[in-house]
Amino acid sequence: MRLEADDPRPLHEQVAGALRRAIAEGSAPERLPTARDLAAAFDVNPNTVLRALRELRDEGLLEFRRGRGIRVIPGAGRRGELLDRIRELVRDAERAGHTRADLIAMIEAM
Repeated sequence: MRLEADDPRPLHEQVAGALRRAIAEGSAPERLPTARDLAAAFDVNPNTVLRALRELRDEGLLEFRRGRGIRVIPGAGRRGELLDRIRELVRDAERAGHTRADLIAMIEAM
């Protein structure tokens, strides 16, 4: 796995994005390699990978189990796709001058 050198996002966001895409495409294994192995694959610091993994866990895509490693939650690919669309909607709303609160109010009014 490689990160794009010209990507302006922080490394942990790039790693999270790459893993998110792999999960959405169904190419991520059910059990992920260790953070150390992923760090070697991405050529980044293990702490960068851990930060990305925690982000994906908080999004509901991964589950951490002591002694069993990191597992992709079944159905997470569809959730990841939805989260990508939500992020795009938030960016579009911000470009149009709306806050997240405005966007939430619009959604609730539907």
